[in-house]
Parts: sequence; structure tokens; C-alpha cells
Amino acid sequence: MSAIAPTVTTKYGAYELRGLYQKYATRALIFAAIFHFVGIGVYYGAVYLATEDEPVYTVRIMKYSDLGPPPSITNSQAAPAVSVTGAAAKPTVGTPVPVPDAEISPEATIMSQTEMQQIGPVGDPNAGTGPVSIEVNIDDGPPPDFVPVEKQPTPVKSPPPAYPEIARRAGVEGTVWVKIWVDKEGKAKKAQILKSDAELFNQAAIDAAMQWVFTPAVMNNGPVAVWVSIPFKFKLNQGR
Repeated sequence: MSAIAPTVTTKYGAYELRGLYQKYATRALIFAAIFHFVGIGVYYGAVYLATEDEPVYTVRIMKYSDLGPPPSITNSQAAPAVSVTGAAAKPTVGTPVPVPDAEISPEATIMSQTEMQQIGPVGDPNAGTGPVSIEVNIDDGPPPDFVPVEKQPTPVKSPPPAYPEIARRAGVEGTVWVKIWVDKEGKAKKAQILKSDAELFNQAAIDAAMQWVFTPAVMNNGPVAVWVSIPFKFKLNQGR
């Protein structure tokens, strides 16, 4: 009777390599993840530490009245420094000096304002006498083209222009727009031609415009100078 030998199964070859592969692959994955996390953490930590805080600017708001006068445009050079060699002397005017009581006159008194007015000014008796002439020459210049007003000037005297004889003989008609400077008294101070249909009428229109009188323009309860535009029409069947 023959004996049957037992069957023995031994792991070798692909089975052993498969077990080692799973073991070392898991370890490599864990080490790689730890390495990447450490590297990313070091990078962002370095960026955070290298970032500088933004500078803080302090803004001081001042009123216009607190500002000093602006520097001169014409005189940009600083004034030369003046050196003082000696000590400044003390002022002597107005310094009280003690006087003995024996030298004081009991009749000395201080004049009142009424007594000083009765005496009058002290000095040259001829000074301040005679007629006094004061000349005031105020020329504000022409006003700007647009002046805000509360009340526009109204013509109170508007003589028509004289029709030029040359234009009358030639049978020429037209219109001249004149720009008149009306001063604070309502008088025409200057006239300019804005537009003209014919140069024959320009001088006649200017001469008539300088004779116009207006009520002054009013702004803030006071007269102001303004420009007004007046059309002068020249027609053969009308005076203006």
C-alpha cells in the first residue's frame, strides 16, 4: 500500500512581489503627501512673512482761512539775511522815569479830550487851511461779456440813428447789431459792432448807441455795469 504525499502550496514569484508592491506604494504615497504639504506650507509662510504692511498716510484737513498768504510770483528770491553784530538797545521812548515829589507841580493836570479839541491841532497854523481838492479816478474797466443781474437795464432815452445819405441814395437797407457798455449810471460808455449787414450803417449805429441812456442794471441791491446788445434797423420807410 503506497502512501500519498501531502500537497504543500508555497507563495513565490508574482504573489510575493504583489505584497511588497502594496506595502511600499502605500508608504511612498504617504511620504509624498507629507513632503508636498510641508513644501506648500513653507512657500506660503515665506510669502506671508515677506509681505510688508501698506504705509499709513495721515491726511490733515485745513480750512482756507488757516492757510497763510501764497508766495509772491514776481519775487521768488528770498530776502537776504541781515546780521546784527551788536546787542539791540532798549527803547527809551515811553519808559517811565521816577521824579521826586518836590519837583512835581500841583497845578499840572492832564487835559481832557474836550480841552484838546478846543485848542485844535498843534503845529503849523497855516497847515490845513485853504480849499482841499480830492480827485477820484475810478476806472473798473469794461465788464465781462456775461454779468449776473437781478434787473436788466431798460432804455429811457433811445434816439434813432441817422440814415446815411449814401445808403439812402443807393436804396440800401440793413440791420446793425451794436454791443453797448452800460456803466453803473446807465450811460453808454462804449459801443462795438457785433454784426452788420452793410458797413455804410456802422458809424451811424455807433453814434446813436452812444446817445442811449438806460436805467442801471441791479445786482445785490446795487448798480452794476453790463453789456447790452441793441439792433439798429435801417429802412427807407422808417426812421429806425
